[in-house]
Formats: sequence, structure tokens, C-alpha cells
Amino acid sequence: MHHQYDEPVYLISVVSKILDIHPQTLRQYERENLITPARSSGRIRMYSQRDIDKIKLILRLTRELGVNLAGVDIILRLKDNVDEMEDNIAELRHELAKAKNNHSVSPNRALVTKRSTYDMIIFEN
Repeated sequence: MHHQYDEPVYLISVVSKILDIHPQTLRQYERENLITPARSSGRIRMYSQRDIDKIKLILRLTRELGVNLAGVDIILRLKDNVDEMEDNIAELRHELAKAKNNHSVSPNRALVTKRSTYDMIIFEN
């Protein structure tokens, strides 16, 4: 059976076995707002593959690199910011390529190009 990356399908017991960690560790990560698993109608934690990958990153940062949970929180926030900026850059590049192909720029965007030389104007009296 194939599940979507963001689909919450794993119980806490399954995730703890997959990652070889105690379920209390997962609960602590949730208390620290490092992860936010989905909840079933019965309030049971359900983890997606994205959650598992994020937990793997947290474990690598803490176990292999010695980062404490406060540092992990900062790193994850910075990573989210970088990911968002990369998405914005990709979108802007797409818009720029589209504008170059159309030889026009949308009215709500301005296209500015830099010139590497300066024009000199001399006024004579």
C-alpha cells in the first residue's frame, strides 16, 4: 500500500520501533513543538512520512552533532525559512523566464536591469 508523504498513517508505537527511540522521546519532541503529529478522532497521534523524516533530522542533530533541543528548534526554523525563500526564488525565476519568453512584464512587476557602464553627459555653456 502506497501513502502520500504528508498522510498521517503511523502510530507512535510504530514510529518508535522504526526509529529505535522511546515513545516518550516523541512526546517530548511534541511538547517542545519540534513536531506536530496529526490526531485521530480518538486523539491518537498519527505520524506521516514527513514527520518521520523530520524526527530523523532531529535525531541526527542531537545524537551525531550534539545539538540541544533549543538549538534544534532554531535550526528547524531557519531551515523552514530557507526552504520558503528557495520556493520564492524558484517562483520568481519561473515568472522571469515566462516574461522573457513573452517579451513583456506583468503590470504589477517591474523589470530592472543593471548596467555595467555609466553614461556621461557633459553640458557646455
